[in-house]
Amino acid sequence: MNDTIASEWLKLRTVRSTRGLLAAAAAPLVPGTAVAMAMVADWDRASPADRAAFGGADPTPVVVPFAMFCLAALGVLAITSEYGTGMISASLTAVPRRRALLAAKAVVVAAVTVTAGEAVAFASLLAGRLVTGDRPAPIGTTVTVTEAACTGPAMMVAALAGLGLGTLLRSTAGALVAVAAPLFVLPGIAAFLPPGWSEHVSAVLPPDLPAELAGSPGATLPPPAAAAVLIAYAAAALTAAGWALARRDH
Repeated sequence: MNDTIASEWLKLRTVRSTRGLLAAAAAPLVPGTAVAMAMVADWDRASPADRAAFGGADPTPVVVPFAMFCLAALGVLAITSEYGTGMISASLTAVPRRRALLAAKAVVVAAVTVTAGEAVAFASLLAGRLVTGDRPAPIGTTVTVTEAACTGPAMMVAALAGLGLGTLLRSTAGALVAVAAPLFVLPGIAAFLPPGWSEHVSAVLPPDLPAELAGSPGATLPPPAAAAVLIAYAAAALTAAGWALARRDH
């Protein structure tokens, strides 16, 4: 198993798309910080009454969904790139135990994306605090260290779900559409649901799970339930992928 993991690590780190997607995951820090700076500038010019209506100048709502999508895309390409080039046949010949191959890919993808996710989350936290300085709430409100720490595992789960969907669909485009839906489409739909429903649906969608997992103020789910939802995302995708991979010709 260690040799298979080492082989998958070699594959992932030598593919150009990996470096591109890791850079793309960090790229939203720039617009996210710009938005935070614009909000702070408006707050500084606002009257005391208007200041009370401001939200926190936090880059996270801009950074996290797009970074999560980039890392999910990394998980997708970890398998669909092999289907696209035909290398999957050589991989399955070298590792006949198909679930072991998928497990090795999952280990490598998880290690890379949780590290990248934590780096992006803490960079966003630092950017938010540098921009807001000592300004009071609500403008000075940013994510907590605990919430930033919970963001890395959430991004890792998105990547593992991408790996599972890529294995199931064997199509980069199809898998990317599938991972984009809970990140960008469903949150918009949830916003139009009746009160009560909106909060509960949003709470189980990937962008909100770091805050739910950290037990942040206003969280709908208790942290254990949020952790169970995260595990369920990865487990469902990888279990279905393992079942499909074991029953196909390749």
